[in-house]
Amino acid sequence: MARVAARLSEDGKQNTHPVDEVLPLPKLALYGFQHVLAFYAGAVIVPIIVGNALKLSPEQLVYLINADLFTCGIASIIQAWGIGRIGARLPLIQGVTFTAVSPMIAIGLGAGGGTAALLVIYGAVITAGIATFAFAWLPAKAFRAVMRLFPPVVTGTVITVLGIVLIPVGLNDAAGGLGSPDFGDPKNFAYAGGTMLFILVLMKIGKPFLSSISILLGLVVGTTVAFLLGDAKFGDVSNSDWVGVSTPFHFGVPKFEWFPIVLMLIVMLITMVETTGDTYAVGDIVGKEVDSETVARALRADGAATALGGVLNSFPYVAFAENVGLVRMTKVKSRFVVVAAGVFMIILGLLPKAAAIVAAVPHGVLGGAATVMFAMVALAGIQTLAKVDLKEEKNALIVGVSLAFALLPATVPVFFTKHMDADLSSLLNSGVTLGATSAIVLNLVFNGLAKDGAHDTPGTPAAPAPDAPAPDAAKAELPAQPVAAPAGAEKAAGAETAEDSETSSAG
Repeated sequence: MARVAARLSEDGKQNTHPVDEVLPLPKLALYGFQHVLAFYAGAVIVPIIVGNALKLSPEQLVYLINADLFTCGIASIIQAWGIGRIGARLPLIQGVTFTAVSPMIAIGLGAGGGTAALLVIYGAVITAGIATFAFAWLPAKAFRAVMRLFPPVVTGTVITVLGIVLIPVGLNDAAGGLGSPDFGDPKNFAYAGGTMLFILVLMKIGKPFLSSISILLGLVVGTTVAFLLGDAKFGDVSNSDWVGVSTPFHFGVPKFEWFPIVLMLIVMLITMVETTGDTYAVGDIVGKEVDSETVARALRADGAATALGGVLNSFPYVAFAENVGLVRMTKVKSRFVVVAAGVFMIILGLLPKAAAIVAAVPHGVLGGAATVMFAMVALAGIQTLAKVDLKEEKNALIVGVSLAFALLPATVPVFFTKHMDADLSSLLNSGVTLGATSAIVLNLVFNGLAKDGAHDTPGTPAAPAPDAPAPDAAKAELPAQPVAAPAGAEKAAGAETAEDSETSSAG
């Protein structure tokens, strides 16, 4: 055991593992489990919110959570491992999108709640998943034309909006979880602050390997302290079944109704922007070029996972921005870490007792770690925006106004709940929806359609579309929007090259 730990510590000295590197099994397990813990709250919160809104029984709610984890595992493996031309082959965790929460609740309540409502939701989810999957197979020119809607100023804004919208989720957990009797209790903030401080100390002074698993260690140490103080309860573990298999159409045959389907199709348009932004962001982090075909493969995985989710009693799936932040923090770039995380999620989806143990992490502890993670998501968006010339007033307006729209639902919720039609409110009462829509529309107004290769570095050939011949470098188009090189970029690039060289010599 000591030899294994020593080996892990030695490997951890340079933990910028290439995206296609298969790490030793112990490291795969540790890094993969850290991804699971970092994403777990976001994974289960959607079925919990939707299930409670539809008045499902506790047993039905547990089934939804298990089905979600099981499908998350399959979807993440498809995205990271890749099957043919499906999956980006990047370290992207797939999870249920927050964008779908309000529309699904509106659909479910309109259908009368209970399991009958789930059948209508699943009909819309399956249809939207198939439509997304089909869209990503469009001919190269058609797909590329649509992707021109999402230059860096749009994708960077959307990722930043995601981080800003998610930070309150982490802070609510830090306060004890919305609706809990002790919400706002200083004790919860003490757990959150202690966990956050522990993570930050490890990141600052810890050895590289310890820094790379800082989130995992923070959650473990925080939960241990809470257990010793009597605030972490594991009683539900003994009451849970050992095995729980999610079977197709568990609640019955899905129902296909036109308005829920239209609503879910709009949701998937927004998630396409999320996945596109996350794909470019993680590609930038791991140093792998992302072209139109990579984005198309990522969206095909989204569509396949969403359709599968409807069959296996789950919901729409998207590349999870939270875990993009984890990749950035840990610098562990191997996509096979996400494959390992997918295996863990499948196991958790099959073993309710195991899931109950993870669920016992106190809200305060989880909130401390999640707030750090969500802040890093916003930073990933800001880094993408660093590629945009924000000295151009039109680009600055796109970002600023979109951020303002994104904050509207949280700032003035009464506008959506009391002064708007219920169906329209279910669609627009989302910071991500408003922020993303604003970014796309304003970019079209001020900049028009981006030229091909808008995500590429200036002076480099435009990224080839799927099945298209590589363009002549001399004829390649430059990005439509001027890109400002960050100060010190050349110096940083030189440092990174030196670090890579050191890594190679160390290996």
